[in-house]
Amino acid sequence: MIKVSVRQLEYFEALAETQHFGRAAELVGVTQPALSAQIAEMEQRLSCRLFERDARGARLTEEARVLRPRVARILSELRELEATARRGRRALEGRFRLGLIPTVAPYLLPRVLPGLKARFPALQLELREAVTGTLVEDALAGRLDGFVAALPIEHELMSAMPLFEDRFFLALPADEPGFVEPPVPPESPVLERLMLLEEGHCMREQALAVCGKVRPAAMANYGATSLTTLLQMVAHGHGVTLVPEMAAGEGATAAVSVVPFAEPMPARTICLAWRRNNSRQEECLLMAELLIELGRS
Repeated sequence: MIKVSVRQLEYFEALAETQHFGRAAELVGVTQPALSAQIAEMEQRLSCRLFERDARGARLTEEARVLRPRVARILSELRELEATARRGRRALEGRFRLGLIPTVAPYLLPRVLPGLKARFPALQLELREAVTGTLVEDALAGRLDGFVAALPIEHELMSAMPLFEDRFFLALPADEPGFVEPPVPPESPVLERLMLLEEGHCMREQALAVCGKVRPAAMANYGATSLTTLLQMVAHGHGVTLVPEMAAGEGATAAVSVVPFAEPMPARTICLAWRRNNSRQEECLLMAELLIELGRS
């Protein structure tokens, strides 16, 4: 009997989809040498070449093209078997590893955690806060079941479900009432004093997009690691910054005024994202629906 393992079938599927050893290894959460070794062993056991290797990646041979739909069918049946076994359990029971970007976590979690705990007392939620790039890497490597971030999620192996729109406001020192008259137009000179989060934060790019009509060279040369730090700097008169609507209530203080932009107000779309072949896709969809519902409260 030919002894091809389920692991090898999964690695074959990932490599056939990505046609790149590095991306396939990320997708299944192993190192590239480990994946290459398993593919080579699979080829040996089947006595045929499955992939042509070159500098650009891996191309399917004719034998692999014939096998691919059969492998997909076998894996589909195995996943259905697992899903059938899980149906005996309640949804969202046990460990669920959820990531969030720093400009969402402190404002969304207080709204949703009590509701999740009340509805799913057996849910063991493990939280990780990191920038989008790190969350994508963790999801692809299998270290996260899903994560909350802002669209777009630019990776072909990720799925995402929009949760809600989060508009942007402008935070400026409260002791400068005559400095800007709301609503703030996108070409306002006040945006020349815009302070940004450091490289890697998606809100940095969103801020630059909002202020596209302002010369980037004129922007204040700051790079904070958190929105809280930026708001402290605003309070002490160092400049202005963008604040998402979910944080606007906490951002407005005696020292900081939060004012709207002119219509159409700039906004970001918050989503829940997960690895496309994640075996917990149904639970990710349920989690997304819960975040939509609880996030409104």
